[in-house]
Amino acid sequence: MKNPAPIKSPTRAFIAESRKVPGYTFFTLVHGLVYGYFTYLYIGVGKGEHPIARAGSRVMKSWRRVFPARPKVQVRDGNGFADTYHGKALPLEVAKQLVSIKQDLKISYPEQVIPYTMARDLILHDPDHIVALDCPCRVSKENPCQPVDVCLIVGEPFASMVMESHPSRSKWIMPERAREILEEEEQRGHVHHAFFKDAMLGRFYAICNCCSCCCGAMQAHNNGTPMLASSGYLSRVEEENCLGCGTCVEYCQFDAMTIVDNLISIDESKCMGCGVCVSHCVNEALRLELAPWKGEPMTLPVEMANL
Repeated sequence: MKNPAPIKSPTRAFIAESRKVPGYTFFTLVHGLVYGYFTYLYIGVGKGEHPIARAGSRVMKSWRRVFPARPKVQVRDGNGFADTYHGKALPLEVAKQLVSIKQDLKISYPEQVIPYTMARDLILHDPDHIVALDCPCRVSKENPCQPVDVCLIVGEPFASMVMESHPSRSKWIMPERAREILEEEEQRGHVHHAFFKDAMLGRFYAICNCCSCCCGAMQAHNNGTPMLASSGYLSRVEEENCLGCGTCVEYCQFDAMTIVDNLISIDESKCMGCGVCVSHCVNEALRLELAPWKGEPMTLPVEMANL
């Protein structure tokens, strides 16, 4: 089976789609095009790892020494950074379903599932158009986790846009290969996140396979910017099966697990319900359990969930 043909003009398609999004401004359109076509610069600066960001940081420190900042008045408008750009943790099976859809799809998730005021839609056009992109978070580091080609861009116009702008860092893949990448990243202990962004037409556009040492989103989340949502599950311990070996502690990307009295203890406030610990417990001492207070799982229509 051949890889899909890219759409002829992804930029025009992106602009055409933007006109269908209520409240999508010209500034947001420019933001989306910059993000899509200059992804590595955008992410590198955002993480503070690009030379421009480092130079800018030095300039700002010098400025603040000469002109100390005045105290800020806190204003809460409900449109913080996390509202515009965020991810939803996914257990492996849900992530595999997302790259297996064979027809266009539109779902507007409620805030119980995607708990942000902006960018909550799952709208897939040509969902079999999938691109594996070199992860911008990983390549911005000097010694990143390997492999780097693990970011999955799903559907149009995003897939063709990425191929056009980053031809040396991206490649078309079939859904079967996308599922293999997800399984391989699961074995490496990395977390699957469905990413949503207001500038990317206010909807889902990618599945990233994240590690806490490289991922800017996970680092921001751990530093107080709540841009990652729980899967809606929590990891639970079957104490009769737990040997306290600590394997799950090593694999947990959120530092939610510790060993107490030779048993695994789970910090519910940190656990994101990704399921990585469950898949690496050879003693079957862990399971995922629905946790309504953490949010609802991201689900697909029944007829598509079993593809």
